[in-house]
Amino acid sequence: MHSACPPLSLPHVGKDVTLGALALLHPTAQLHGKAHIADDASIWPYVVMRSEMAEIRIGARTNLQDFVMVHVGSNTPTVVGEDCSITHHVTLHGCEIGDRCLIGINATVMDGARIGDNSIVAGHAIVMQNQVFPPNSVIAGVPAKLIATRDNGEANRRNALFYLAIARALVRGEERIAPERARAIYETGIDPDA
Repeated sequence: MHSACPPLSLPHVGKDVTLGALALLHPTAQLHGKAHIADDASIWPYVVMRSEMAEIRIGARTNLQDFVMVHVGSNTPTVVGEDCSITHHVTLHGCEIGDRCLIGINATVMDGARIGDNSIVAGHAIVMQNQVFPPNSVIAGVPAKLIATRDNGEANRRNALFYLAIARALVRGEERIAPERARAIYETGIDPDA
């Protein structure tokens, strides 16, 4: 570890937040209200979670990347499945995201919306209130609409596995991983160093 890089310390974690054995909990994260985050999930820099009424549930091996905002709706929880990648600057607000989904950079998913398993929401898309998309959807636009149907589950799982690997490396003080390791994760779906 670089001597100028202090070890990670705990961020704000509210009294009603339940944490599994996380891969990463960045010290800038703010977790308020009632939330459950499952094992091997990773919470990256400047993630904010607030649940004043309903609850937030984040599945195993899911990554919430830099600057993600997760909030509940007035009557709806926010639930994110397993092996998901919620990418930079995404806003999730009182919605449900299935297993093995990728939510693209700066997308917004609003109250009551549901994204089926194995789906992709394109960057900058806005999924409006109560929109429902089936499994294996590719969703884009403002407002969001279904633009293709295909099973993205394995590719999305491998992306989540890659983020699990780099989260664990970061906790060890390693800010980079070998290109061969990254390639192996994406090509085989297995982390050779796990």
